[in-house]
Amino acid sequence: MRKVLALAVATLPALAYAQSTPTSAQGDVSLTIYNNDLALVQDVRQMTLPNGRTRQEFPDVSAAIRPETVTLNAGGTGIVEQNFDYDLLTPQKLMDKAVGQTVTVVRTNPATGAETRESATILANNGGTVVRIGDRIEVLNQYGARVIFPSLPAGLRARPTLSVTLDTTTPGARPVSLSYLSRGFGWKADYVALFDEAAGKIDVQGWITLNNNSGTTFGQAKVLLVAGAVGQENNGYNQNYRPQRQVMPGNRPGTQTANRESLGDFYVYPIAGRTTVANAQQKQVSFLDVAGAPATKAYHFRNGWLQNQTEPQSADTVLRFSTSREAGLGDALPAGTVRVYMRDARGQPQFIGENTIDHTPMGSALALKTGEAFDVKVQPMLEKRDRIDSGEWERTARYRVTTPGKAATEVTVESEKVFWRTTMTYKVTNAKATPVTVEVVQGGLDNSWHDTRVPSESIKGEQRSADERAWQVPVPANGETTLTVQFDSRY
Repeated sequence: MRKVLALAVATLPALAYAQSTPTSAQGDVSLTIYNNDLALVQDVRQMTLPNGRTRQEFPDVSAAIRPETVTLNAGGTGIVEQNFDYDLLTPQKLMDKAVGQTVTVVRTNPATGAETRESATILANNGGTVVRIGDRIEVLNQYGARVIFPSLPAGLRARPTLSVTLDTTTPGARPVSLSYLSRGFGWKADYVALFDEAAGKIDVQGWITLNNNSGTTFGQAKVLLVAGAVGQENNGYNQNYRPQRQVMPGNRPGTQTANRESLGDFYVYPIAGRTTVANAQQKQVSFLDVAGAPATKAYHFRNGWLQNQTEPQSADTVLRFSTSREAGLGDALPAGTVRVYMRDARGQPQFIGENTIDHTPMGSALALKTGEAFDVKVQPMLEKRDRIDSGEWERTARYRVTTPGKAATEVTVESEKVFWRTTMTYKVTNAKATPVTVEVVQGGLDNSWHDTRVPSESIKGEQRSADERAWQVPVPANGETTLTVQFDSRY
């Protein structure tokens, strides 16, 4: 009996299609998955190759394969040609390919259950299937029907398939190693941190979240995860894009080597044992579990140049800890999101904020903003700006001027002798029952041509850079502290 394909055409534009999932043709699969939408697939299949030139098919490759990266290794065999057939069998594609062909339309009487069959020619399949039945034209998606196809149209594949023309000089059974790069894969790290403020400790669990959107399932695969952004061709978008985060003072890269396998300049995180990486699946695997690492909470507030606030602003809450071997997590951390929890009065962990980290070497110091403080406020106020004379700041600039046909001349330009003295106050309040220290940072100092000076300050500050100066402001419980600073600048 001739085999036929049946397709149900629903009363909606979408087409219903049922197909059993065949056994995978993959062999011994290894996946090396990178952070930035890329994986290396290595698939060793046992095959029997005849002598001479033959066409061999490799079903169940990734639907997001990069065909130009395919390599095939089979002893005594050379590659003549390779093709990737990615026109996969779907109800829509089946209808598209059948335009101009004759099919059988089957309708069922809902009252009696009786079936009627008519031959039809498919005229078009654009937003609906248009057919000619005898001397009339019908749009099938306006009526319930089943469409029976006499055969599978050429060029459609049930599974992503790589076809390769081989020239074999030594026939027989052998392992054939297929490797290629594929898009549609990615992974990231997620961290769950439980912070005990009273003890000054933090417990951290690290989870790898793996995604497969390649269109293909890889069963019982050996999986390696590579932390780092490998270079790729741009292809119209930034492969190495990373979301921007607010960076807190106190972040410092480490200089310790982690006790992990490395690959070039990247760290490798293998998944123990074999695992099935299913298509359209998100999988999580634990890779870090540390208890009792030292951690502290801090408060931070940064003010822009000449910025005056009419209302107090919340200070940022910052969690600080280390990845060092001696006094920290003792590992290199892949980029990901850190979610922080604290126990409430009943002992239940409650979420208090999250932030992202970049790939972080072991031995690094981390400072993560977790939120904004309810009880700790800062109000920066511009008290006054006075125009002052400062002869000691007089500067000159010499320019060498050249004119064609004439000797070069030197021109001297004197700078202004008039500057500005700015008086700022920062009122820091604390409604907590315990004292706190707030790091207040004044930014924008570099906007005044590096000439900013601090002739007076009520609390000794630290010049962090040409652009920033910071003060550690102690605030008593249920109290306030006012920091007063004068700046002399050209602007």
